[in-house]
Amino acid sequence: MQKRKLGNQGLEVSEIGLGCMTMTGGYGQSPDRETMIQLIRTAVERGITFFDTAETYGPFKNEDLVGEALEPLRKDVVMSEKPISPLRRRMIEDMTVRPASCAASSISSIRRRNSLSAT
Repeated sequence: MQKRKLGNQGLEVSEIGLGCMTMTGGYGQSPDRETMIQLIRTAVERGITFFDTAETYGPFKNEDLVGEALEPLRKDVVMSEKPISPLRRRMIEDMTVRPASCAASSISSIRRRNSLSAT
């Protein structure tokens, strides 16, 4: 699997990423959880290191799923997160988005994903 550098901090990810929204029923019925966990782990075995999730997917269910699937592999992967979601749309419309609200949303997402300790 080819890698790409993101930004200028040395972060490298697989050229192909895996969007995980529909793994918790983004467009309909939720697929079997264990099957989706195995799919994510198989993707890692095949070289995928970049996974996309968001607090709005579920809401929160997708982060739980991705976190559970990647927990034993977390040193080998990168997860993309969209911390300001439609759940926070009013703050955006009112121009009250602040770094602290982004940080709080991100920390909550990390806790849900179990990707690392957020204390």
